[in-house]
Amino acid sequence: MYKKQISYGLGAALLGSFVASAAPRNGPIGFEPLTESANSADWNPSAPWKIPEGFVQVVVKNESNLNIYDGGRDDLHDMNSVNETGKQAGRYLYTTHEVRGAAEGGSMSVFDTRTGDINVIAQDPSWTAIDGLVWTPWGTLLFAEETTGGRLFELVLDKHDQMSGTVIDRPAVGRIAHEGIEVGPDGSVYVIDEFRGQREGYGGGIYKFVPSVYGDLSEGELFVLNVTGNDDNTGQGEWVGPIDPADARNSGTAAGGSGYNRPEDIERIGNTLYVAVTEGVYVDGSQTFDGRVLAVNLQSLEVSNFIKPGVNVPVELGRPGDENFQSGLDNPDNLAKTPDGKLIIVEDNVPSDIWIAEGDHNNDGMADEVNLFASLTDPGAEGTGIYFGKNPKTLFVNVQHSAAPDGDGTWAIIKTDK
Repeated sequence: MYKKQISYGLGAALLGSFVASAAPRNGPIGFEPLTESANSADWNPSAPWKIPEGFVQVVVKNESNLNIYDGGRDDLHDMNSVNETGKQAGRYLYTTHEVRGAAEGGSMSVFDTRTGDINVIAQDPSWTAIDGLVWTPWGTLLFAEETTGGRLFELVLDKHDQMSGTVIDRPAVGRIAHEGIEVGPDGSVYVIDEFRGQREGYGGGIYKFVPSVYGDLSEGELFVLNVTGNDDNTGQGEWVGPIDPADARNSGTAAGGSGYNRPEDIERIGNTLYVAVTEGVYVDGSQTFDGRVLAVNLQSLEVSNFIKPGVNVPVELGRPGDENFQSGLDNPDNLAKTPDGKLIIVEDNVPSDIWIAEGDHNNDGMADEVNLFASLTDPGAEGTGIYFGKNPKTLFVNVQHSAAPDGDGTWAIIKTDK
C-alpha cells in the first residue's frame, strides 16, 4: 500500500488562491478554489478532506501502522518535515506528536517513504506536548515543547541511519511555550511564545536567537521583537535585548517585547517572517476578530497584518449546514511555503480549512488574495503540520483529534492533472 502511495511522489507542494474567480490557477498545483468549507455530514474517515477537482488524497501513515499511544489515546500527529538536504533528501518524513500527560512522554516518529518502515525516533518520559519542527541548514532537526517554560531540542541524526539520532537540549534558545520554529540564512533561530500576551499583559512574543557560532545553538543571545505604531502591535519593530533565555516570557516583556494573542506558527519566505496569531485583539473581554497572520519584514522590521478576517479574507459566520453560513478564516494555526513561494495556512478550527495567500504585489503589507484550497470534514479534528517536501505536487497534512478511533494520521493531497 505504501509503495503505491509513494509512487504519487510523497513529498511536497501546493499553491493557489481564493477570490471569486472561475479561472483555474497556474503554478505547480494550480486549482479551482473551493466556494465553501466542508460539512461534517460528508465525513469519510478514509478521505476526510474536501479538495478541488484534479487532486487525490491518500493516507501516508496513521495509527494502524504505528500506534505510539495505545488504549484509545490519540497519537496527535502535529508537525512534519523531511530531511531537506543531503544525499537522500526527501526520503524520511519526521512527525512530532503533541501528547500531554502520557507516561511514555512526548515523541517524534520517522517514516521511510521508500520502504514504508516507521518507528519512534525520539521519546522521553519528561517530554510533553512536542510540537514545532524544522530542518536546519546544517542538517539537524529542531523540535520543542508547547508548555510554559517549554524546552527546545536539537536532534542530530546518525550519519549512517537517518531513522535514529541523538537529542540535545538547547536552553540558550529560550524556555517558552514553543510551537513555530524557523531558521534564517545567517543561522539565527526565530521562535514564538504561544500565550495570550496582549490579553494578559505579558508574554506572547516573537523572538530571535543569534548563535555565537553559525550552526551551534549551545551559546548565543536571545532578543524579542518590540513594535510601536498601532494598538494591534503592527508598525515599526526592533529587536530588543539580549534577554534571559531561562525566563524568556517575563524577561522579554520586561525588555519591551510586544505581546500577541497566541502566536502559534512561523514561516520564513525570503526576507519575510510570517506569524500565525490564532486569536485577535481583545476589547472589553471579547475578540474583535478571529485571528490573523502577521508579516515581519526582516530587513526593515516593519510589521503588518498580512491576512485579517474582514479585510482581505472573509469572516467565518456560523457552521456548514447553517442557514446563511459563510466560509472565512477562523483561528489560523500552522503555516507553510508552497513551491512557488506563496503562504499556506491551516486553521485550528472546526471545520479546519486550508487557505493559500497570494503575495503582496502592491506593497501595502497585505496579501492580494486569500483563497480556499481544502477543508476537513472530520467533526472532531483539526488539520496540522501542512508541509511540502521535495515533490512540487504533493502536500502533507496531519489530522489531529480525529472523531474516528485511532484516526489520527498523515495524509497527502496530490495533484494528478497537468
